[in-house]
Amino acid sequence: MADINREWLLVQRPQGEPKPSDYQWRESPVPEPGPGEFVVRVLYAAMDPAIRGWMDAQGNYMPPIPLGTPVRSVVLGKVVKSNVDAHPVGQIVSGLGAWADYVVCKPGYVGPVPVEWGHDLTTYLHPLGAVGATAYYGLFEVGKLKDGENLLVSGAAGGVGSLVGQMGKIKGCKVVGIAGGAEKCRWLTEELGFDAAIDYRATKDLSAEIRKHFPGGFDVYFENVGGATLEAAMDNMAMHARIAICGMISAYNDSHDPPPGPRNMWNILVKRAHVEGLLVSDYMHRAMPGYQQINDWIKAGKLKFKVDVRDGLENTPEIFNKLFTGSHDGKLLVKIGDA
Repeated sequence: MADINREWLLVQRPQGEPKPSDYQWRESPVPEPGPGEFVVRVLYAAMDPAIRGWMDAQGNYMPPIPLGTPVRSVVLGKVVKSNVDAHPVGQIVSGLGAWADYVVCKPGYVGPVPVEWGHDLTTYLHPLGAVGATAYYGLFEVGKLKDGENLLVSGAAGGVGSLVGQMGKIKGCKVVGIAGGAEKCRWLTEELGFDAAIDYRATKDLSAEIRKHFPGGFDVYFENVGGATLEAAMDNMAMHARIAICGMISAYNDSHDPPPGPRNMWNILVKRAHVEGLLVSDYMHRAMPGYQQINDWIKAGKLKFKVDVRDGLENTPEIFNKLFTGSHDGKLLVKIGDA
């Protein structure tokens, strides 16, 4: 075990897309756990759009990251020091950590992962982690998807969206995904089994394109993008449609001057639609049944996924910004250490 802990601190609130000057690199001794704490050697850090919101002064569903402290992130790692019997040295865990080599953790924020299921460790940051739980509970409990319904997914080539669409196909639904670029759209239809994919970059009228696939409207829309994409979707709701809002990445770098909201909110009334936001943290205390189902689907070959692993803690700020340019392929992770 190295005796130095490297970490990225947030030292300035980003204005728009985060810049190198918003961060500071720090090296210090590896921390020691206090009573009721344990130290985790970070192996992988997940690059999630929500981190951008945590960087702002107002935060979002979590308090903002205090300036001068490590950037918060979901991580997977190995316990290397412990004062907690339930988290012995050597245990593989995942939960809330930071862009760092080592993090001090408390029970409840980080928990063990079922490595006995025999998957590559990165799987526990994708379908068998918060990403998979977001897709599963967001689709079936918030979206209330029923067998054979019409499902529209934005950000469909991303970690959550790609799982949502496949889960819809497993339930016999017609599934249309919205993604950026011909290659991503081909992956959705040819590899994942989506019925169709709309390339928003090549589409002049997104609302009209959605209508071509759902002339009678969609039943469920799983929202990851927001902005103009949400407005186009809301033009095409079936009666009593449900919209599950998971994220709105199109506006994350515009938090100081956000664009106006959808102009067609009246359609919610006209269609008697239901719109609900979802946070995976609301479901993590009972996520295991969902993970067991997802694990069964993976082993049966019904659920595919991709991870885009980039190397180096030192490269994390640059890698993080790939979320906003779309220049990644699958769930974006940074490899920080070796098991």
